[in-house]
Amino acid sequence: MRPELNELLELPIYGTVEAARYVRVPYQTLRYWVKGSRSIPPLVKLASEDPQRLSFMNLLECHMLSAMRGPYNVRIPRVRRALRTLESQFPRQDHPLIDFRFLTDKTDLFLDRLPDEVINLSRGGQFGFKELISTHLHRIEPDPKGLYNFYPFVEQRSQSEPRLIRMNPAVSFGRPVIAGTGISTAVVAARFHARETISALAEEYGRPHEEIEEAIRWESKQFAA
Repeated sequence: MRPELNELLELPIYGTVEAARYVRVPYQTLRYWVKGSRSIPPLVKLASEDPQRLSFMNLLECHMLSAMRGPYNVRIPRVRRALRTLESQFPRQDHPLIDFRFLTDKTDLFLDRLPDEVINLSRGGQFGFKELISTHLHRIEPDPKGLYNFYPFVEQRSQSEPRLIRMNPAVSFGRPVIAGTGISTAVVAARFHARETISALAEEYGRPHEEIEEAIRWESKQFAA
């Protein structure tokens, strides 16, 4: 990857409260992942410690951790062991939860390398856990420039969830936009709450009603998080 692209991915641009909203986890959960405790190191190495800020890659790491934390409630010690295993198998990768999956572009490699001690914690069986990880992986994809597009969940963590909201470190300073555009979801929602109609916004931006509605829904979910 070109140095300037790597700099974009590693730039500390997200506060911890903001990042927790984007990956849909409680603030205290994300803070523990990136801060740890007196005797326990963090799961994610922050791009900036003072002030505490996450890079785009840190955000993607937290997105993947949220897959383990979700309905399967994988305990943190087992997650740590899983990460150590991944790091030992792929020692040159700074972000093994994200990086090595794209070295082959095959989800199965990622799933097969997860330690059994993590996979077997799946309450719905091994397939259910793998399916959940795969669902989260498919929200991240390389873009033509060599960066990543991240399509965060809006309503629920499922394969059927639309990918209408996109985040990319080279677009709108890494903030959420309507996919395929540079239209800020925050601006759309602010205008809607200022009593502009969805029809008027869709006409002005030249986008379908469903995209405008999704932008508003995304921002509303954030404030409720």
